[in-house]
Amino acid sequence: MTYKYESAIGSHVGMVRSNNQDSGFAGVRLFFVADGMGGHAGGDVASALTTKHVAEIDTSPFETASEAAAALEDQLLSANRKLSDTAAERPELAGLGTTFTGFFTIKDQLGVAHIGDSRLYRFRDGKLRQLTSDHTFVQRLVDSGQITEEEAKTHPRRSVLMRVLGNVDTEPNVDTEVIDPLPGDIYLLCSDGLCGYVDEKVIAADIADTGDLQSGVDILIDRALENGAPDNVTVALVRVAEVPAAEVDNATGPQSTAALPKARFVGSAANGKSDLETTNTARARIMSRRRPKRKPPVIAESQFEPRVDEYLAELIAETKRQNWRRRIFWILGSVFGALVILGIILLGYRWTQTQYFVGADEDSVVIYQGVRQELGPIKLYSVTEDTDIPLTSLGAYERRQVERTLTASSLPAAREIVTRIGSSE
Repeated sequence: MTYKYESAIGSHVGMVRSNNQDSGFAGVRLFFVADGMGGHAGGDVASALTTKHVAEIDTSPFETASEAAAALEDQLLSANRKLSDTAAERPELAGLGTTFTGFFTIKDQLGVAHIGDSRLYRFRDGKLRQLTSDHTFVQRLVDSGQITEEEAKTHPRRSVLMRVLGNVDTEPNVDTEVIDPLPGDIYLLCSDGLCGYVDEKVIAADIADTGDLQSGVDILIDRALENGAPDNVTVALVRVAEVPAAEVDNATGPQSTAALPKARFVGSAANGKSDLETTNTARARIMSRRRPKRKPPVIAESQFEPRVDEYLAELIAETKRQNWRRRIFWILGSVFGALVILGIILLGYRWTQTQYFVGADEDSVVIYQGVRQELGPIKLYSVTEDTDIPLTSLGAYERRQVERTLTASSLPAAREIVTRIGSSE
């Protein structure tokens, strides 16, 4: 069985940032996104350099998806060395880095490579499923059961990446795998500018309504913009279709490229940010940038930390302390709320004990303290004086009044009622 792959891609700087540090590529067989990090000085350079370097293997004649995935990993490690060399030559780019998530199509399989927190999703039979796992600190906490997915969305360390390409001390560890697509599948590649700010249910609904892929990409980017788009957002959609037997017979190879669009770069890679050979563009950009008139909203910058046990232990301990503080606040709040409710109940009960009424207790007239109400088994009244006046000694009218109860504002007032009733015997 032979498949063909239709694609669309787009990128937007967002509503807050002044430059686009994302890059993306949609080629003949290769599709990916890269989210740069390192601030104005290096994020755009890192993603663009990596994108241009990896895109070189777009039309390479790999025989299997496993071979393609391994080649992607090799190309990413080579890009990592380029980033390290670039940072060594240009001190202003120290700390640059980038994520990478993408796949190479080989006949009826996908060779996937992934590092960082950009994501690959598959939309199949109306359901959206995340196929990659974020290389972040909070994902580590989720996987270990220490926090929930919902807690991860607002965790103060959600921007800490455990694996990236770039100017880091550790050798990158790239995840690779082979995926078996089916006709009708739509694969979504995106930076966290989309999945970090748009609910997956909304994304799934938009993909389900997608006819033209480019329109689908534009709609998803618009969703991020509607939510404020505090980060750059890059989106690629790839749809799988089975090639009819007649087309396979007429094609010059296992996957004809004649009808496919030319390779497309988006984001920093489309702006030539990887061309650092002749001019010190990054330094010039930093030195010449004007101060903004308004201070933009503060957003969390992606941050890389090596996967060392000491760092993880420190952050896990910090998370436990934060969870403990939240529990303490919740307990104190609950206790305070309970005390307030108890106080209201006590005040209400004290008020009831300032009230009196005259009523019947079996066969005699008595004075009650409280109000004639019951809360379950609890009576809000009690006998305070038994008058020893038999009900049978009262006239019909007075007896009905006593049985229905006669309220009084005080004990003396209740006694006056009893005296009046008694005089009518």
